[in-house]
Amino acid sequence: MEWLSKYWWIIVLVFLLGVFINVIKDLMRVDHKKFLANKPDLPPHRDCNDKWDDDDNWPDKKSK
Repeated sequence: MEWLSKYWWIIVLVFLLGVFINVIKDLMRVDHKKFLANKPDLPPHRDCNDKWDDDDNWPDKKSK
């Protein structure tokens, strides 16, 4: 068990390398052209702050 305390970082590195390889393999299977062709339309954005735009409380620079 002494080797585990000395070389724990190698085990973590091998684990991260395996995760990275699996992510790359999964991303290679994604067909982005098919997704973009069948992408659903987003609903229109409702701005709840649109009433604040009409109300301008900043002082005029011309009045100074």
